Amino acid sequence: MSESISLETMDGGQIAVLYLNNPDTKNSMTLEMGLSFHRELHRLAAMDPMPRALIITGKNGLFSSGGDLKLLRSFMEKTRKDNEDFMESFYQLFLEVRNMPFPVLAAVNGHAIGASLALALACDLRYFVPEGKYAFNFVRIGIHPGMGSSFLARSVVGLHRAQELLFTGRQISGEEALRIGLCHGLHSPDEVLDRTLEVAREIASAAPRAVRALKQGLYRNSNLSETLKYEAQSQAENYLTEDFREAMDSIQEKRKPEYRDK
Repeated sequence: MSESISLETMDGGQIAVLYLNNPDTKNSMTLEMGLSFHRELHRLAAMDPMPRALIITGKNGLFSSGGDLKLLRSFMEKTRKDNEDFMESFYQLFLEVRNMPFPVLAAVNGHAIGASLALALACDLRYFVPEGKYAFNFVRIGIHPGMGSSFLARSVVGLHRAQELLFTGRQISGEEALRIGLCHGLHSPDEVLDRTLEVAREIASAAPRAVRALKQGLYRNSNLSETLKYEAQSQAENYLTEDFREAMDSIQEKRKPEYRDK
C-alpha cells in the first residue's frame, strides 16, 4: 500500500477506515494517492465478507488541502487533450466511492478545499468540524470546478446554494456548512472520527443486503415510478433472505436481530 494511504479495519472487519496520509503536502490529492485510493476501495469491495461501512478521513490532524500544487503546475506544460484525458481519469479514481456497494462516510477532520470537498460530498454521509474551512475555490485559481463538484454541490444543497458556493469560490465555516446542509453534523477535531464511527456502527447493525440495495437506488433513479419499480425488485429479493427471516423472528421474540449477510 502506498504511504499516501493507510487502512484500518475494526469490529471484526465490519467497518473500515481509509486515511488520506500525505503529510508533506497536507494530504494533497496526487496521482499516487488516487491510484492507491482506488485500489484499496476495490480490495475492500472484493472481500468476503466485505465491510458494511467505510469511513474516509485524514491523518496528521487534517483532512486534505485538495489539488496538489506540483500536479496543478504540470498542466501548463501539457496539451489541452492530454489534460482533458488526465483530469477525467484522475477524478474517477477518487469518485469511485460513489460506486462502492457499501455506504461511505466522510469524517472531515479539518479543512476541505476544492477537490477534497468534492470527495466529501461524493460520500454518502459527511461530518465536519466547526473551525474547518470549506470551499470550492476552483474559480479563484483560474479553472472551472472539477471532481464533479458542479454536480455534487447542486445535488447536495440545491442549485440556489450551489450557485453562490461555486461562482464565488468563497470559504465557509463548519457552522455555515451545517446550516445549508453541506454536512450532516459537526464535531470537534478530536471527536469527529469517533462520532462518525458511531454512525457507521448503526449502519453496520442493519441488514447488509438491504443497505447495499438502498445505496444503489438512492443515486440511480430520477423519478417516482422508476424508484417504485426498483424498491419492489429489491424488497422482493430481500424477502427471500435469511436476514429477513431473522428480522421477523427477532421482532416476534423481542430481541435485537443478528444479521449475517445471507
